[in-house]
Amino acid sequence: MTSRRNFLKLGAWSTLLSGTFLKACAQPAPAAPVRPIVVSTWKHGLPANDAAWEVLSHGGHALDAVEFGVRLTEADPKVNTVGYGGFPDREGHVTLDACIMNEQGDCGSVAFLEGIKHPISVARKVMEETPHIMLVGQGAKEFALAQGFKEENLLTPEAEAAWKAWLAKNEAPGKQEINAENHDTISMLAIDREGRMCGACTTSGAAWKLHGRVGDSPIIGAGLYVDNEVGGACATGWGEAVIRICGSHLVVELMRQGHAPAEACRLAVERLVSRNPDYAEIQVGFLALNKQGQYGAYCLQPGFDFALCDASGNRMIQAASKL
Repeated sequence: MTSRRNFLKLGAWSTLLSGTFLKACAQPAPAAPVRPIVVSTWKHGLPANDAAWEVLSHGGHALDAVEFGVRLTEADPKVNTVGYGGFPDREGHVTLDACIMNEQGDCGSVAFLEGIKHPISVARKVMEETPHIMLVGQGAKEFALAQGFKEENLLTPEAEAAWKAWLAKNEAPGKQEINAENHDTISMLAIDREGRMCGACTTSGAAWKLHGRVGDSPIIGAGLYVDNEVGGACATGWGEAVIRICGSHLVVELMRQGHAPAEACRLAVERLVSRNPDYAEIQVGFLALNKQGQYGAYCLQPGFDFALCDASGNRMIQAASKL
């Protein structure tokens, strides 16, 4: 039997070892959250961030920030992958997709929308004025018109010329053209001063797509997902590949498990590679922001960059890539 003296010695050693173990396992106190902050995809994210920052820096709501930010890109005729000036489908129709999500998990979406310059604002109206999440096609257009949106011709002369040039080379189009350049959605995530995270995603989709095709951008959980307890993620690139893995939701769940944003994006890309044997022919990028204001991105092909704006300014950051 253990003597009282030995028992006390064991107890003392146990207390010492326990304290050492707890000290070794203790995590450093988290830094103060970075607020406000906004991130968005690609170089057209720089002016979009500036617009969002005008809202955030004056104490505005992150939902207003992401809507106003991406509206700037939707209205830019020089951006041929989003909104006005977007390249049409193979029938010559400019069809737009968008979704928006707030800090409470509310969301709205429109897909295959024609003739309305700002699908992101229509998506917000779907979220706020209807019991639904997604409206598509003619129904989405009729809803937008009823809400006071103006119908416009979104096919610019430059986009029409590019479409006709494509038609001349593809008189009998076969499989949808996919490559590392057929992308460039704008997706945006923001946290305001109150810690509310919101996100937006908007696109004209892949150029020369089949009429009626919808990618990942308006699909909650694929092109965009926000969980105010954890963080948010968004995607850009070939939507079919993102949909197969519910990409943005996957990134958020990986962050919930403790992964930093950049690592969560990398793991999502690895999952995508395992589900898409043609991964070397396409481009996909993920961008993530957690509740502490930590950000990160990862992509398939080299070349994906994103815009970051906080109190230190607005700048571009190159994402790491698999290939």
